[in-house]
Amino acid sequence: MKAMSTKLGLGLGTTLFWWATGFAVTGLPEDVPEELLEEARSSYIFVLEEQVQPNEIRRLAWRLTEDAGGQLRYVFTKALKGFSASVPAQAAARIAANPRVAYYEPNGILWAADRTPRQEPNHRKPAASLGNGPGRRDDDDETEESTQSTPWGIERVGGPWDGNGLHAWVIDSGIDLDHPDLNVGFGANFVTTGGSDTPDDEHGHGTHVSGTIAAIDNEIDVVGVAPNATVHPVRVLSKSGFGMTDWIVAGIDYVAANAVEGDCANMSLGGVGHQQSIHDAVSGAADLGILFSLAAGNESDSAEEFEPAHVEHPNVYTISAIDRFDVFASFSNYGNPPVDYAAPGVSILSTRMGGGVTTMSGTSMAAPHVCGILLSKGSPATDGDAVNDPDGNPDPIAHF
Repeated sequence: MKAMSTKLGLGLGTTLFWWATGFAVTGLPEDVPEELLEEARSSYIFVLEEQVQPNEIRRLAWRLTEDAGGQLRYVFTKALKGFSASVPAQAAARIAANPRVAYYEPNGILWAADRTPRQEPNHRKPAASLGNGPGRRDDDDETEESTQSTPWGIERVGGPWDGNGLHAWVIDSGIDLDHPDLNVGFGANFVTTGGSDTPDDEHGHGTHVSGTIAAIDNEIDVVGVAPNATVHPVRVLSKSGFGMTDWIVAGIDYVAANAVEGDCANMSLGGVGHQQSIHDAVSGAADLGILFSLAAGNESDSAEEFEPAHVEHPNVYTISAIDRFDVFASFSNYGNPPVDYAAPGVSILSTRMGGGVTTMSGTSMAAPHVCGILLSKGSPATDGDAVNDPDGNPDPIAHF
């Protein structure tokens, strides 16, 4: 049976253990929606052999799924060749036995570092603190109208640098489609449980990330690293902040099909362990010339233990976090490689879902600084090194 490892890490601070005959979970946060757990328990991802022709993928996916009595979920044709399906474990094993299937793995649950409650549109009250967890929303939200400011992180990396005509793909919780400080382009939604069927942000994380990349240079809110660039919402996280492996693979595949060489995709999400389908999808899209900026993770641990943070590719950049004094953030994952650069990730002011701005911390906030640089320059220069990097090999600080 061509299954991947029976131990798969599927979220920050979490490991899921799977068996061919069933499903068990330990260590997941208590607030994982039960409907999402149920969906994960009964679905798998199948990656096809490279020899399968692109025009055969959809037909083969339908046939294998139908023969197994399952329901097809997503078909992947660009970043990798494969599909996902809702099928019982024994039927999944039968599909995987087909010689045209390279490998398969169970679906999983991932989440953004910042798991905040859903906000109502135009709700401008400060959000409650999430405690000491990295990626948290800090308690200094801006609730009054103000003129535009330049966040400290934008200045630290040498921005802003005009992003007119450039495109970033935010693989996240969506983007507030009506935010007046963002130039939002077309996008797609891959969330099937726990939210609407549009790429509009219902969580807030993706909107904050987008502002750091490209908030418009105008008279309100903040300015981004590459102001005026177009940010495309690729929604793979629900309003609860959780997502599934095949949602994320489908999102990467969408970017591979729609982005062009030199565009940047930002992934401020991740999970413990190794998930081959996500790993291969990122690498496949990067092979097309799409640049990726990835959060290193927020477990004060080796980034090598996290997906997709440990993906190594010339077009993939993994980013750790520093504070305004260039000190390595206590929550940030480390290790160079796979970490390539450090960037501002503590008390980062950026756009807020529903309008206005808010402050958040995490490697989720560091990665979009580098995405903005990648859009404008193709690869970062450096300006100093992170202080007190725990691996003893200081990460260079990304700069224009």
